[in-house]
Amino acid sequence: MNIEHLKLFIRVAASHNISQAGAELGLSPAVASAHINKLEEGLGVRLIHRTTRKVSLTEEGKDFLPYAENVLSSVDAACASVGVGNSLPSGTLRVSASASFGRMHLVPALKGFLSSYPDLNVDLRLSDSIIDMVEGGFDIAIRIAELKDSTLVARKLAPDNRIICASPDYIKQYGEPTSPQDLINHRCISLLGLEHWRFKGPSGEQVVKVQGHFRTDNGEAVRDACTNGIGIAISSTWSVYQQLQKGELVQILEDYPLMSDTAVWAVYPSSRLLAPKVRAFIDYYSQCFSAPLYWDKGASDDAS
Repeated sequence: MNIEHLKLFIRVAASHNISQAGAELGLSPAVASAHINKLEEGLGVRLIHRTTRKVSLTEEGKDFLPYAENVLSSVDAACASVGVGNSLPSGTLRVSASASFGRMHLVPALKGFLSSYPDLNVDLRLSDSIIDMVEGGFDIAIRIAELKDSTLVARKLAPDNRIICASPDYIKQYGEPTSPQDLINHRCISLLGLEHWRFKGPSGEQVVKVQGHFRTDNGEAVRDACTNGIGIAISSTWSVYQQLQKGELVQILEDYPLMSDTAVWAVYPSSRLLAPKVRAFIDYYSQCFSAPLYWDKGASDDAS
């Protein structure tokens, strides 16, 4: 398979124009069209729909695109390892992240990242579901969890500090619990799959099965419901630091820290070389989230 043909195909997928994609690579329209034909013949499938107005990818072309991008990323990584090729990463970086964290902390810092790497495009997909990185053709994923998948390589970007919080209105109406066991008599907001809250107390681990009137699978919904006085919730400081600063939420049960081994991780498949664009993304956001974390600083400043 010809690497130059893959480069052209990726440009065509982005521009929807064979002549324009060819011109970007110094090819005439006729030569560019011939290269695409050769790629399709070699694969035995049609990758592109051609009309007089524009071109578009076939279903096979859409399936093939992320793998073509991965091949070029591997070539770039191999060249970079021996000091060959473009010193700045280029191409498309496919990133998956949780919806809440992505909107709050990845997107605001994205302008600086793209300014540092003008030849790089970012395809960011936000979802609270765990995706299959290889199947989806992703270069990197930002996950906030305890990592258990041994097929992934991970780099810790930041701790995920979780606290118990409530709104002043809730505390005024229902009172403030002074121990984890008191939560049994309170309205608690549950994140789906996290109904058992584990605390570290003076006598060891304490586990409380909480209950309440509201359960959801979305972290932002938990935060907003807690802010509106619906109940007590577990929240990550990166999610609620603004509400803590404004006094819309307060931390409770500070003497009983949660037992949690979660963190903010950048992960990528172990079978894949660390492409320059992936390394650039990890290094950039590691610097953005370097200690002291701005979201934890905001929470502690408010508490003091």
